[in-house]
Amino acid sequence: KLVRDFKHLNLDFQLIKDPETGKKKLKIDSWFGTRKTSASIRTALSHVDNLISGVTRGFRYKMRFVYAHFPINASIGGDGKSIEIRNFLGEKKVRKVEMLDGVTIVRSEKVKDEIVLDGNDIELVSRSCALINQVLSLTSWYQRDLGVI
Repeated sequence: KLVRDFKHLNLDFQLIKDPETGKKKLKIDSWFGTRKTSASIRTALSHVDNLISGVTRGFRYKMRFVYAHFPINASIGGDGKSIEIRNFLGEKKVRKVEMLDGVTIVRSEKVKDEIVLDGNDIELVSRSCALINQVLSLTSWYQRDLGVI
């Protein structure tokens, strides 16, 4: 079950039944709308489409560990709710990232050094990927030292 609040938008939402096909449709109205409120109609429709496809199919993001010299070790714990990353650039520091609610993480069976994040809400899955990416970001010192720039 996914819930999204659209009260901040000045729009009317109605679930109607199409008389020809008998299927349910979502009708969104904007009264005396400006250019911004007209643009928000399509945004609201995209959010509803993502909610429907998230509940029916779900969303899957794949990430790979790329390294040249120091192999990155990742261990998944807490029934796929957290990941611990070790030996990033040879450092002894252990980086731990907790997944957001409804997001699970598993190691890919087919591809080496690949992790797969699954969930119903596209925003939570993508934010969990961003958290992993932010923990493994390089500072300018590392980039200069390793010749990345």
